[in-house]
Amino acid sequence: MHTRTAATALAAALLLTATATGAAAGQAAAPEARGKGTPQCRANQVRVAAATVEPETGSYPNVLHIRVTNESAEKCAVDRIPTVVFGDLDGPALPVPPGQSGPYVLAPGKTGHAAVRTIEDPADPETRRVDDITVAGAPAHPGARFTADDLDITGQIRVWEPVTTWWQPTFAEAAEVLANRFQA
Repeated sequence: MHTRTAATALAAALLLTATATGAAAGQAAAPEARGKGTPQCRANQVRVAAATVEPETGSYPNVLHIRVTNESAEKCAVDRIPTVVFGDLDGPALPVPPGQSGPYVLAPGKTGHAAVRTIEDPADPETRRVDDITVAGAPAHPGARFTADDLDITGQIRVWEPVTTWWQPTFAEAAEVLANRFQA
């Protein structure tokens, strides 16, 4: 990730902690994603998982599949933008499309899926390397930590300007958002 000024880091933090419920400009949120009146999920109500994406899936290279599952008996909401932090680097992955945080409702037993691009070009000389990532369903949650070994990555996790999709109903939809954003 590029070194950021204090103002840029503060802006990124504010983006993730904002509680606006409106959709990103020009996009309407799906009814199940609006979450009006739905309580926020507590950290112990959700399970977070992460895995690498196999090249044969046709997804963008260097992509992680992350999931958040509501393990409670009640519907609850996580933040529509996953919180993904790479080691001790300077901030979370940025959302695509850009937008404000807001609720993403998970019915009991349901899962939200997101695609995270860690690095565009593995040969980039500015590539950073970290030992782990932390993924959370909301900025207030402690999240789950995944090491390179957990993700079946040899050595360290390579990262440079990471981005994440919003939570989607399926990984295919999340991968499509990411692919559409980075098509040449």
